[in-house]
Amino acid sequence: MFVLSSPSGAGKSTIARRLLKEERNKLKMSVSYTTRPIRDGEVDGKDYHFVDTATFRQMVEDDQFLEWARVMGDNRYGTPRETVFKDLEHGRDILFDIDWQGAQQLFQLAGGDVVRVFILPPGLKTLRERLEKRATDTQEVIDNRMDRALGEVSHWDGYDYVLVNDDLDDCYECVQTILTAERLKRSRQRGMIGFIRRLPEL
Repeated sequence: MFVLSSPSGAGKSTIARRLLKEERNKLKMSVSYTTRPIRDGEVDGKDYHFVDTATFRQMVEDDQFLEWARVMGDNRYGTPRETVFKDLEHGRDILFDIDWQGAQQLFQLAGGDVVRVFILPPGLKTLRERLEKRATDTQEVIDNRMDRALGEVSHWDGYDYVLVNDDLDDCYECVQTILTAERLKRSRQRGMIGFIRRLPEL
């Protein structure tokens, strides 16, 4: 389970999309459930599963989420347990675009199977400029995102890797390197014992 977290506008979603494109046979995005309204251009079931608050609360009660959190007011986001475990069983790594609360819950649940990467902007002024340049939010929403960014950044030390995105291509290469290195860890080489035993015969 490969987690990318960052304040909104720090480049996490751009990096995630590129990673999914280049790793499409090995990596799958976890599609969260959310109670927030659907935005222009979003597709239900692809970007998020959009549900009402009552449905979300019932899913929480039924223990259908690996993790869930309340974000930006009363909007809720949750990772579906059954879907993630099915994909893992089929040998696919799962990419999570979640905040520090979700990353913490995943780590408490799955420990060593979770790799956490936090992406920082080069500065908060740059972050505001990026949000304003996107032109997808009102000034009030941008102000709220900036206030929230300060809180998110304070949790940087709860991650395994921390990157500063001052150059998107460089930051992406670092994320890809981390993913490759984590896959090559001895603890994740499941077929290695059998290979070592057969080595003299090969």
